[in-house]
Amino acid sequence: MEKTQLTGVNRWYRQTLSAVLFFLLLLVLVGAIVRASGAGLGCPDWPRCWGSLIPPWKVEQVDLDRLDFEKFRLKAERLGRDPAEVTRESVLASFNPVHTWTEFINRLVSIPIGIFSLASVVLSFFLPKARDRWQLRLVAVLALVIILVNAWMGREIVYSGLKPGIITTHLALAMVLIGLLVYGRWLATERPSVPQATRGLFWTVALLLVLVVAEGIMGAQVREMTDELAKAHAGSDRAGWIAKIEKTGIYLVHRSFSWSIALVAGWAFWQAHRLQIRDWRVVSVIALVVAMMVMGIILGHVAIFPWIQVLHVGGAALLLTVICEWLLVLSSGLTAQRDLLAQESSSG
Repeated sequence: MEKTQLTGVNRWYRQTLSAVLFFLLLLVLVGAIVRASGAGLGCPDWPRCWGSLIPPWKVEQVDLDRLDFEKFRLKAERLGRDPAEVTRESVLASFNPVHTWTEFINRLVSIPIGIFSLASVVLSFFLPKARDRWQLRLVAVLALVIILVNAWMGREIVYSGLKPGIITTHLALAMVLIGLLVYGRWLATERPSVPQATRGLFWTVALLLVLVVAEGIMGAQVREMTDELAKAHAGSDRAGWIAKIEKTGIYLVHRSFSWSIALVAGWAFWQAHRLQIRDWRVVSVIALVVAMMVMGIILGHVAIFPWIQVLHVGGAALLLTVICEWLLVLSSGLTAQRDLLAQESSSG
């Protein structure tokens, strides 16, 4: 793989996007912990948490005078409860320090994402003149817009009482953001390429990307079902949840769809092996797909363990990241081949 050195603003730009991507993947993992632990409403208000910048450690520290009870009543109404049941006592009784700090840490992880994203936008206006400068600037601006929209949706999730549709959209935007950040990093980097890349392998990996995105969206909907089961059957045996979600069409499609990902990933691996491509992305994709399949089997046939759910979501985000980068590297290899053929044709 041929590489050229990065200099000046380009290096800083790429590093800021790398930081955004790192904290985004971390946020996906922490967010999965929040959902698996049932801490999604640990902070009942936004952007403060229990009316404070730093949330209380114990119930005695809660200052109810700082809370907007009208918002609590509106949330209760959205959830189909009687708003009149929202009292100072009922709100205070819902305080859970573990849930509060789990959700608060989730919010803290999101702060560097906004800071580094804003920095990338500023840096994009100081990039040296080049063919890709406007694309780099567009990537930075779009990433910041998506982050702001997702932050707003995070607020809506809190005040909607974890409304399912918003949660799925929230995750879908995160997936779009991952792809956008990987593209921006690739655009601002040394452009490694695979000389042996073929169109067949490129389109196989492209299909794999589409399948993983589709599976991720269906997986988010399945997670919403498990969240509802956690609310309705708190403390019950999680192994019994499998029989309940197996009655839904989306779960059955999600479970069977995973085998298509395994088959396409295996086909991509065989093509790369036949072309003698030695690339860490190839091995990483196969390892992640196998790991995801094993975790899926455990979740589908043993029990819906919270820690497996967390690793499953985190692994999916990492798999999406690696596939996006692999696809771009293959695209760069095809472009290099085309340019070489054009040079040979013109010189001949």
